[in-house]
Amino acid sequence: MYLYGASGHGKVIAEIAEECNIKIDAFIDFDLSKNHLLDYNVIHKVPTENIEAIISIGSNRVRRNIVAQYKNFSYTKLFHPKAFISKRASIGVGTVVMAGSTINSHTIIGEHCIVNTNSSIDHDCTLEDFVHISPNVSLAGDVFVGFASHIGIGACVIQGIRIGKWCTIGAGAVIIRDIPDGCVVAGNPGKILKTKDITEF
Repeated sequence: MYLYGASGHGKVIAEIAEECNIKIDAFIDFDLSKNHLLDYNVIHKVPTENIEAIISIGSNRVRRNIVAQYKNFSYTKLFHPKAFISKRASIGVGTVVMAGSTINSHTIIGEHCIVNTNSSIDHDCTLEDFVHISPNVSLAGDVFVGFASHIGIGACVIQGIRIGKWCTIGAGAVIIRDIPDGCVVAGNPGKILKTKDITEF
């Protein structure tokens, strides 16, 4: 398996693969100053053959663009052995679940998502593709997070909330009202600071 992105996020994903006894062939990164990461080689061009891969980059937009660009990747999933994942949860390809995370019953998580360290996703939540749930985020039951939104570290979202696509929820925010597409939100309770033009994405 190849990991696309040789940085700190890639280190964490590589160690999850090691815990799962999955062989890492190399990292892929176009930064020519990077030749090794952990115990693995970094290559600077994308193999032309069909390869198994995980995109080890935190940016939702970058992950989306890589998936659109490279059609020869066959994506897998990676779950840290110390995460709890309900047998009734559904998780798409390309998604990585970090150590200490909890994903409860009938949650649906899309493709190429990041469920980061010690986050909690309760029953009946839905995360669309390319969502990033940062460390120590808590989503109560029946929360919806739209395409490519990023929930910042330590944020809390009460039950039944709908968060639109391409939103950014700031660190430690407390979300008690629905959030439209493209909003940047911070504070307790969460307030909309600005709205992004999501057509540019």
